[in-house]
Amino acid sequence: MTRKFHFLLYCFLFFVCADAAAQTQYGINDTILHQAVVYNGDTIEAKTLENCLFYSKMNEAQMTARAKYDRLRNAVYVTYPYARRAGIVMNDINEKLAIVSRKEDRRKYIQSREKDLKKEFSDPLTNLSVYQGKVLMKLINRETGNNCYEIIKEYKGAVTARFYQTVAFFFNSNLKQPYDAQNEDLVIEKFVLEVQRMYGYRDIRKISAQ
Repeated sequence: MTRKFHFLLYCFLFFVCADAAAQTQYGINDTILHQAVVYNGDTIEAKTLENCLFYSKMNEAQMTARAKYDRLRNAVYVTYPYARRAGIVMNDINEKLAIVSRKEDRRKYIQSREKDLKKEFSDPLTNLSVYQGKVLMKLINRETGNNCYEIIKEYKGAVTARFYQTVAFFFNSNLKQPYDAQNEDLVIEKFVLEVQRMYGYRDIRKISAQ
């Protein structure tokens, strides 16, 4: 008796649920609300369609431009931390030298800081490519306001500066290359600002000006 009762109860619940589900379906005469727009006096149903994405293969010129873009971006990401650190050190050296008048004292101070720079940068910088080295020189100019030729000339003398300029020439580079954030080096500046935002760097040029 109990099993039969349970069976009948299950059947009853099944049909009740099935009937309730059937009643939730809209009939042909039911009113369904939709968004609409009025166009030239006619009311037209409005729907938001899913995005339709189109893709195309890049041609050879586009692929070359993309590779050049990625190469420059990678070089900035690799070299900017070195340029930033070098800029901080060089700006500090310049501040100290501004109050040192005797040539011998200036020479000793420069030599002491030169050892620190070599110890910190010798190994990492030897792993840079020639292209990355060129970008680094531009970034050092950005951080210090001086090109690498002027920096070497100030610290090591004009003869040494000319020697390094000659070496740079054979590597199709130039120690005197400028940094023009508004024109020639606009893309590099974009990448620098991107790195600063990503890693929370403050612009040391603004820090030193405060």
